[in-house]
Amino acid sequence: MSDSLQARLQLASTEFQKIQGELSNAVEARQRLDAQLSENELVKKEFALLTPENRVFKLLGPVLVKQDQAEAKGNIETRLEFIRSEIKRVETQLKDIEGKQEKKKSEIVEIQTALQQLQAQQTPHPTQLPNALAA
Repeated sequence: MSDSLQARLQLASTEFQKIQGELSNAVEARQRLDAQLSENELVKKEFALLTPENRVFKLLGPVLVKQDQAEAKGNIETRLEFIRSEIKRVETQLKDIEGKQEKKKSEIVEIQTALQQLQAQQTPHPTQLPNALAA
């Protein structure tokens, strides 16, 4: 019985570590998206300050290419919408992973408790020692 519980504990611990890795990756993705959102919102604010006479250029590889202001503003809006939708998706993913993590943590605690109870049952109490050892 103890070996079975030990194996379950090992498996649950391995799965918990895997879940922690997934959580770490999701948190990193969320942070990248936050940085992209801030950067694109800053660009949008800068575009709001442009006059019709200002020219906008787009970097394509090593070359700056002239771009229509309306097109550039539209591209930024589209990018912002995409980033916001990705943030919502990652937030949902984070909640799911955190839920899985809590379930796995509870499972580990249950297994550890069962192991401790089993060990307590297998350990002889002083009152159970033979008379020869008690003297």
